Amino acid sequence: MGDWNSEQYLRFKAQRTQPSFDLAQRIALNEPHEIIDIGCGPGNSTRVLKNRFPKAHIIGADNSDNMLESAGKNVPDCEFIKLDAGGEVKEFREKFDVVFSNACLQWIPNHRQLIPNLFSMLKSGGVLAVQIPVQFEEPIHKIIASTVSSDKWRGKFTNPRIFYTLSDEEYFDILSELTDDFEMWRTVYFHRMAGVESIIEWYKSTGLKPYLEALTEAESKEFLDEIRSQLEKEYAKRKNGEVIFRFPRLFFMAKK
Repeated sequence: MGDWNSEQYLRFKAQRTQPSFDLAQRIALNEPHEIIDIGCGPGNSTRVLKNRFPKAHIIGADNSDNMLESAGKNVPDCEFIKLDAGGEVKEFREKFDVVFSNACLQWIPNHRQLIPNLFSMLKSGGVLAVQIPVQFEEPIHKIIASTVSSDKWRGKFTNPRIFYTLSDEEYFDILSELTDDFEMWRTVYFHRMAGVESIIEWYKSTGLKPYLEALTEAESKEFLDEIRSQLEKEYAKRKNGEVIFRFPRLFFMAKK
């Protein structure tokens, strides 16, 4: 998949940032010194962390050059590094008081290894704080999946998106093997959207991105037209003309 587009991602900055704010507020540490933001994107979550812990040294980590460039401009008082969080993290063992990740891990494989690796980056007493979107049962995901796998389109996608997210119960078991001090919860955000076009624009920078990159401009338009027609059936306009975009998210925190 090509590099991420920070400008497209930030079109819904407030909605995308709220979960990171909610997660950061739950971190019950007085003055953590070293924090890393895994999958920092354009820095919106890193700014939340800096506002929450102004005295901390905060590193934003991402594997996208475009996102890191944007983050460096948006949050100049934090450090940013290029990092593949799914790779080797030995150099960061027991380095951080907080390992934070907002809406990133769903793009990284092998969570049974990934979560312990992230946990190993914590100092004693440190906190792993994670938020992962869990959209599988929502109309937008079902529509994208059915369209991509249809006879008309499946031949166009040699590398369809793989979802690496595990079940709640699997995350529970992973965390329970790491520590006795952990908690999990879900929040469903009801985003107010002007219409289904806004949902499409949201997903152009995330869930639709791998598919649009594989299509020509003409094919992309036809593909999105199909998606749009199905979304209009599922996301009915409310009395004020807006649509409700439900977005469930899983949170968990674990202390070392």
